[in-house]
Amino acid sequence: MSLRRRWVAALSGAILVSLPPGALASSLERFSEFITGTLTARGEFEQKIFDGNRKLLQESRGVLAFSRPGKFRWSYLKPYAQLIVGDGSKVWIYDEDLKQVTVRKLDQALGSTPAALLAGDNEAMRSFKLSDRGTKDGVEWLEALPREKEGGFERIRMGFNASGLQIMELVDGFGQTTVLRFKALERNPKLDSALFRFSPPKDADVVGDFR
Repeated sequence: MSLRRRWVAALSGAILVSLPPGALASSLERFSEFITGTLTARGEFEQKIFDGNRKLLQESRGVLAFSRPGKFRWSYLKPYAQLIVGDGSKVWIYDEDLKQVTVRKLDQALGSTPAALLAGDNEAMRSFKLSDRGTKDGVEWLEALPREKEGGFERIRMGFNASGLQIMELVDGFGQTTVLRFKALERNPKLDSALFRFSPPKDADVVGDFR
């Protein structure tokens, strides 16, 4: 799975917050509020991928939308076009330059991977162990560790402030770190259902499980 596709999987599920006895840590409060209070969202993102030495490997940006559970749309605008759509049963990845569509069943694409973070069902919610990581530069950090090691990411950190989710950092098994910064993230807008439907272009090759 490409660098882009791995992080998209990380943004299309949900987590059950297993709260420790006593008072909630601040980042856990913000995460719980975000998950329970956000059924739909749309906004912009900037993405940077670094190697283990923090050397920049890739930089891109685009727009996103999701509707829980299991529906999402990630559209890369720069430096080249790519579209990823989850329609509730399948995930479609369209590489415009290659004229190729890859399709997978939603449960196989998400499963117990970090796809359980923003828009999914209760089964996906149980896939992560959450912990508060304190506050730095005005951002409250939460860490999510996958209970299973099959998903491609070893650690995910989410940063919140009073406005909501601001940043995500995803570390994979190769030591690469994907950093996502969100801009103008609007919670609970009314979204056109057509955003989460995809039909392969007639001139595109289609590979994968599209039955």
